[in-house]
Amino acid sequence: MAANTPVRDFFSRNRKVFTLGFVALMISSVGDLLAGATLGSMTGTLSQLAGLMILIPPAIGMRGNIFGALGSRLGTAMNIGTFEMSMKKGSLLRQNFEASLLLTIVMSFLMGIMAAGIATLLGVEAAGMEVFVFISVIGGTLAGIVLVFINILVASVGFKRGWDIDNFSAPIITAAGDVVTLPMLFLAAILVQDDLIPMPLIDAFAVALLVIAGYLVWRVMRMPLNETKRIFIQTAPVLVLCILLDIGAGLIIDNELETLVASAALLVIIPPFLEDANALGGILTSRLSSMLHMGLLAPKRIPDKIALENFAIIYIFGLWVFTLVGVTAYIVALALGLESPSLISMVGLSLFAGLLTVTALNLISYYVAIYTFKFNLDPDDHSIPITSSAIDLVGAIFFIGTVMMLGGF
Repeated sequence: MAANTPVRDFFSRNRKVFTLGFVALMISSVGDLLAGATLGSMTGTLSQLAGLMILIPPAIGMRGNIFGALGSRLGTAMNIGTFEMSMKKGSLLRQNFEASLLLTIVMSFLMGIMAAGIATLLGVEAAGMEVFVFISVIGGTLAGIVLVFINILVASVGFKRGWDIDNFSAPIITAAGDVVTLPMLFLAAILVQDDLIPMPLIDAFAVALLVIAGYLVWRVMRMPLNETKRIFIQTAPVLVLCILLDIGAGLIIDNELETLVASAALLVIIPPFLEDANALGGILTSRLSSMLHMGLLAPKRIPDKIALENFAIIYIFGLWVFTLVGVTAYIVALALGLESPSLISMVGLSLFAGLLTVTALNLISYYVAIYTFKFNLDPDDHSIPITSSAIDLVGAIFFIGTVMMLGGF
């Protein structure tokens, strides 16, 4: 009986983490499945609009990077007592939202240019740069506006109820980002694909966006140093790196697009697989960031007991989440009449690739958090973006590698 005491103590200490986390991850999984169903249903658009898959991981990843980091910053502010539920000019909340919307517009523009440019350099067939910019900015900006209101709702509910939003904001925001972003991307893609918007207008839009993005950056750089400017300066370079990592994930998936389209259930599973991995990373990095700020976690090269306990929490979440992803993706594929591997194959694929991804996630999350903290940077600004984009790339490698190992089904 005594041998079980440490296990009981572990679950007792982390009861609130598991309670809030499991609920949030359930919501995240349902939302991500809606995104997966959208992706699985759009095989025609993916096949006809060359290179669109390259843009999807960075587009949906960027929403989580920007707004997941926003949730992490708000969680830390609540934990250290500097948060107030106010949108008045100069308030912490308003400056955070201003920075997030600015980053959304600027990074969406850069994402379109970089995705098209890298595809061209690598000789990958893809639509023109102006098309990528149009799709990226339309999808990203519309999704960003919706996510502002979702962040306000999460912060308001968490603040009023005294909940630690580090334990649930990332999964909810990640899922919401997927649910909103993918339909917006495909809407923009259909407008281009069906010639509903003439190419001259798309060209003009790209030029106008260049002017607008340039003006917004110029304006924020002329501001006195405040939270908006600090977030933009510290976060923008990191997000450019994140775009590169996510484009790498997109290239890996695009390279196997024929296999994925032939067994469309594999397209259904991609958004929940990658984004639930990001949701787990969001929970872990948010918790580690707050613990570093509060002095509860020492930034050591070898993870200490507190860090290892948090790794164990993520493994437990992972076992449940990736089993759920495999089962529900199979059910959704059957309901939509899509070609699918067997239930056992779907669960095995999700669990095997998922637990490999969680192992990488734990290590990446920890070292990104402690080294940003050691360099006097705010881990809330860097941990979620770097970790989630690295996990998109690592997760795509493990996922496609497992698919190939199992014979492409």
